[in-house]
Amino acid sequence: MAKEEKKAPKLRFNGYTNDWEQQELGAVVEFYSGLTYKPENVVQNGTLVIRSSNIHNNQYINADNVYVKNNIVNSEYVQEQDIVVVVRNGSRNLIGKHALLKSIPHDPSVIGAFMTGIRSLNNQFIEAVLNTEKFKREINKNLGATINQITTSQFKKMKFNFPKREEDKQIGILFNYLDDTIQLHERKCEELTLIKKALLQKLFPKKDKDRPEVRYKNFSDAWEQRKLGEMVEKSTIKNSDLEYSKEDILSVATMSDMSFSRDINSTENYMKTYNKILYGEIAFEGHSNKKYRFGRFVLNDYRNGIVSHIYDIYKIIIDYDMNFMKEWISLDRVMYKPLVNSTTSARMMNSLQAKKLYKQKVLLPDLQEQKEIGNFLNKFDTLIALHQRKLEKLKQLKKFLLQNMFI
Repeated sequence: MAKEEKKAPKLRFNGYTNDWEQQELGAVVEFYSGLTYKPENVVQNGTLVIRSSNIHNNQYINADNVYVKNNIVNSEYVQEQDIVVVVRNGSRNLIGKHALLKSIPHDPSVIGAFMTGIRSLNNQFIEAVLNTEKFKREINKNLGATINQITTSQFKKMKFNFPKREEDKQIGILFNYLDDTIQLHERKCEELTLIKKALLQKLFPKKDKDRPEVRYKNFSDAWEQRKLGEMVEKSTIKNSDLEYSKEDILSVATMSDMSFSRDINSTENYMKTYNKILYGEIAFEGHSNKKYRFGRFVLNDYRNGIVSHIYDIYKIIIDYDMNFMKEWISLDRVMYKPLVNSTTSARMMNSLQAKKLYKQKVLLPDLQEQKEIGNFLNKFDTLIALHQRKLEKLKQLKKFLLQNMFI
């Protein structure tokens, strides 16, 4: 006997007991198409064309905006509370990316030809539906084998379960409030990160200067110029005694436990090749990227452990403040020149020459000023982490509700 299909979600508002009804999306919402335009139609200011690049984390953002001549528009203008969805893109992963427009980003605005617009009596509820795993499955089921596209006809035929009008209104209001709260915390995290970046610019000397712009009271002396060879010393201690196991492998990028270390099937001989890194020591990560062209140093403020032999380890041989050193050792304006002068680049990895590194000169404040700066930055990091944890909890709550308030 076939299993009876569930007709109500696990979690509901009080007072609602009616079964949900499965319907095609086309019976519940209206679709409209986007604008096709030519390069010669593009102008500096005119009608905004909303494209995939304007949708990020279910929000509209200003990014690589395109405007076209007003007189060539022959498609629907977007309205407040419309949902805009990416239905064609070079990347399959972007199909289905969407946003509820809580305000008109520019007057007038349309969507591009690779997007579709959605209107309904309750787009707040429909937006929540499009955030469910069911919508993702529908997208994957309907994607073409060669063309990354969902046609309007396919979109209309997607089947979802819908409640009565009043219940969908309550659900829509809840998820709209939750989305607003998540976005608020995202902005807060971004703002705090930008503030910290600005503070780092002020708390450390600029190029060719020996004093920072902003200092704590009672500190006025120039920062001391020192050779790195007076401060650090390369460690060559291997895990040859197998003191540490797979569970002790640390990720240099995040200086935390390697998330997949339990899946590593390493022989004893290979485990002996790992470098030991003790609490307070630093690792050189030689991977080249846009932010760290010549690699970077990462301080181990986590625990004793081991890292791959590709990472050079250095111990700090002076008295220092951990919180200060964590920032100072990884700061581009501090380490850019020393690393330029002491690294050789390979295809994907920079190699650090210890003898050259030891000759490089840097500026360092006295220990007491280090402690003041380090304590302040640590408190700021704690504040950022607090907001990030709140944000993560809100995202987990949303995920739970999406799993339990829909069929």
